Amino acid sequence: MNDLATPYLTLGAILFCVGLYGALTKRNAVIVLLSIELMLNAVNLNLVAFAKLGHQPSLQGQIFSLFNMTVAASEVAVGIAILIALFRNRGTVDVTEMDSLNK
Repeated sequence: MNDLATPYLTLGAILFCVGLYGALTKRNAVIVLLSIELMLNAVNLNLVAFAKLGHQPSLQGQIFSLFNMTVAASEVAVGIAILIALFRNRGTVDVTEMDSLNK
């Protein structure tokens, strides 16, 4: 690994840590969903950095990153639909009150 990839990997690690912190500590479901997206984008950044600046540069990381973005977009669509349905039924987006499967 050359030194050109280090800033990208550092930025990816910082983004992932910020997203992980938001997903674990925030109670608003929309913020949790955005934090998960931030973590997915950090993974995409690392995939592109390894694909472009790794020992054997290839397109596999970039293609996998595009696949990951597609999955993330569909995850957001389903997640927002679930959140809207939960908000209509309960009137809140607090994740601590979304425990209907536990009862």
